[in-house]
Amino acid sequence: MKALVQRVSSASVSYEEEKHDMGKGFVILLGVGESDSEAEAEKLWKKISKLRIFPDENGKTNLSLDQVGGNVMVVSQFTLLANCKKGNRPSFIEAAGPEKGEALYEYFKQLVSIEYPDFVCGKFGAVMDVALINEGPFTIWLDTDDL
Repeated sequence: MKALVQRVSSASVSYEEEKHDMGKGFVILLGVGESDSEAEAEKLWKKISKLRIFPDENGKTNLSLDQVGGNVMVVSQFTLLANCKKGNRPSFIEAAGPEKGEALYEYFKQLVSIEYPDFVCGKFGAVMDVALINEGPFTIWLDTDDL
């Protein structure tokens, strides 16, 4: 499982006729691989939820999401599993199929909701517009294969 985590001062996600906004927090772009399971989702959320990447009173990245009263946005993004080794057209063969991908995306959202019941999210499989102000900028790439 892969996640691109961005520290934001605000963000929104729009799809179909819906728009969801949030203030300070994390935008998590989540990619589910064919070999992923609930164990990877748990490992990934545990790592993300404890990241200390907000500045303290001295400007050091020392505070967690919880300590700054932030929120979370989760957006499914199978394109994080793109393989660009051959040619110019990415291959997505390593991405989970729709059924498994959606099940693990929903499971990840469940994990988030335990700590952040007001979190916002995109809709699996929908064409979405994501807008954000990346604070810092601060962006972290996480892959459960490396955790």
